[in-house]
Amino acid sequence: MTQQGFSRRYLDELDSVLKAIDAAAVDRAIACLREARDADRTIFSCGNGGSASIASQMVVDMVKGASYRKMTRPFRMISLTDSVATITAYANDVSYESVFVEPLRNWAQKGDVLIAISGSGNSPNVLRAVEFANGVGCTTIGLTTGSGGRLKDLVTLPLSVPSSHMGRLEDAFFIMTHILCYAFMEDACG
Repeated sequence: MTQQGFSRRYLDELDSVLKAIDAAAVDRAIACLREARDADRTIFSCGNGGSASIASQMVVDMVKGASYRKMTRPFRMISLTDSVATITAYANDVSYESVFVEPLRNWAQKGDVLIAISGSGNSPNVLRAVEFANGVGCTTIGLTTGSGGRLKDLVTLPLSVPSSHMGRLEDAFFIMTHILCYAFMEDACG
């Protein structure tokens, strides 16, 4: 197969995956974020590997893009993936499974939101964070595969991607986080 053939096939398969995403569920996630912002609640995000990068980038888009010059209603958002020192201290001294849940114990409160991203839907550290967040009354949103994994059944609002291909999962996760952010950046949600 030529490189052009691969590119066309990848894009066609990605297009098929994107068309199968539940846009109404993404709209419900936008409403959750608006409610958290308006109530001055904190939004947390977490994930591993590529999902960690997506969690971090979403914070940039929300804290800068959706909040800049809108200081009457800025977003309060923190990525639990961004403090390498904290992550490695917990991973070394406690366990890797604790790297997201322990910081949440310090900050999460009822009414906050946790956006958990996991391609497999089975990342133990992400699942523990969601379990804790659910327990203290946070709204939990999970970006994950629709092909299995515990995350989609554990969160308040699953944003499932109907694929198990990691590249297309991460492509779709980025697009969904951009929809969540640009809904506010383009003032579609006030």
